[in-house]
Amino acid sequence: MTTTPKNAIVILLDSLNRHMLGAYGGTEFETPNLDAFARTATRFDNHHTGSLPCMPARHDILCGALDFLWRPWGSVEIWEDAITYELRKVGVVSQLISDHPHLFETGGENYHCDFYAWDYLRGHEGDAWKTRPDPSWAGAPGFGRGHMPYDDSRGWFTGEADFPGPRTMSAAARWIEDNAGHHDRFFLFVDEFDPHEPFDTPEPWASKYDPDWEGPHLIWPPYIQGALEKGILTERQARQLRASYGGKLSMIDHWLGKVLKAIDAKGLTDDTLVVICTDHGHYLGEKDIWGKPGVPIYNTLGHVPLLIRHPGIAPGACNALTTSVDIYATLADMFGVGARQRTHGRSLLPLLRGEATSVRDTVLTGVWGREVHLVTATHKYARGPVGANEPLSMLSNRWSTMPTHVVDKYLALPLPDDRAFLDRMPGSSVPVIHQTFNAGDPIPFWARTKPTGHHLFDRLQDPGEDRNLAGTALEADLADQLRATLIEIEAPKSQLQRLGLQ
Repeated sequence: MTTTPKNAIVILLDSLNRHMLGAYGGTEFETPNLDAFARTATRFDNHHTGSLPCMPARHDILCGALDFLWRPWGSVEIWEDAITYELRKVGVVSQLISDHPHLFETGGENYHCDFYAWDYLRGHEGDAWKTRPDPSWAGAPGFGRGHMPYDDSRGWFTGEADFPGPRTMSAAARWIEDNAGHHDRFFLFVDEFDPHEPFDTPEPWASKYDPDWEGPHLIWPPYIQGALEKGILTERQARQLRASYGGKLSMIDHWLGKVLKAIDAKGLTDDTLVVICTDHGHYLGEKDIWGKPGVPIYNTLGHVPLLIRHPGIAPGACNALTTSVDIYATLADMFGVGARQRTHGRSLLPLLRGEATSVRDTVLTGVWGREVHLVTATHKYARGPVGANEPLSMLSNRWSTMPTHVVDKYLALPLPDDRAFLDRMPGSSVPVIHQTFNAGDPIPFWARTKPTGHHLFDRLQDPGEDRNLAGTALEADLADQLRATLIEIEAPKSQLQRLGLQ
């Protein structure tokens, strides 16, 4: 008999590539624990990103509202609440366990604040944790990144259990062991930065998929399209980078197994919703794209895994169209809470319970200032700016961006100027600073890419996204759908202008 779960556990693995998981047909790398969990869960086969990259995706999940149309990157704003605020009001104990550095930097403020408790495991990627490196750490090629905080932190990991990912998973398993059964209802959010770069692991993981490599492992991918074509990477280096990602994927899968074991050992299978998700994928040479550069959101980045285990529901697969804000809506539905901000998600409980076959017809996804993508059951349409990429608008009352420890004017967000005016977010009466940017202005670096026009792909006939159908008669229909969807959610008029859809 299907009952409403008492508790929820959400495990987010950052930069998790769907096509590399055994549960989705991947054979290149080993993911035995993810695959075993999938066999007990509903596997969502048509799940897509919403706002990108890291913090915008977490805003989707924790606040339930797309924000890439309004701002590039930011915190919980004053007119909205994370779901943990609402859970507090109804007595649900919430716990955050994370090694994700952006949650604790300028631009990531307030996401952790309304959790009942939180635990931050230090030392990953850009975490400003140590002021000097262990002299024994020789480092690894950075592909132009320069000095990273990780270079100071890395030498202080003396064994596998000291790496941030294993420490995060161990902390999550301990929390379950110590707390399950002691709270009437709980929400555990495990925000794990692996397998995000640096793709740095100890042995045996480091050499697992490339045992013949000699010298320091390549752990920092370049963010570029055409790395092989331009000679930035050799074919041999490309194989090593991809293998290093695989090593980290398999390592974090191994440690995830300890969390899943703790869930089962405490008898939570019968009363706890367990979600495994990601924020986005990661290009590792597909179409000779590496990292997350300024290109349209192809399937590698945007078609992402989602696994949900609901008590009393048999495992299976679901092909309904879903996206990141739907995770928020599902949790809100399960716990019976609302939100003061306007949200964009649809609860997935009707899909899980067999009460519906779909919850939405379209998905919007994108990065602020770049293409806006409309995903339907049959097509993906990436609409770029027409002419100059203007006007751009940013709406925020917390004027910050990622990450301030990088002293680089290129990353600095321009301050509001005399063109800024007070506006309102849809569904809110709280004034918000609305800043416009025009061609030639210093702009947030996300939009400092060269537009590549419009892209239209047939998702059923062309899953490799090799044939661009933009310019055909079909594009007019998709452009009309995109325009109607943007108007429905009251996207800034500047978006319609710059996309030529006004």
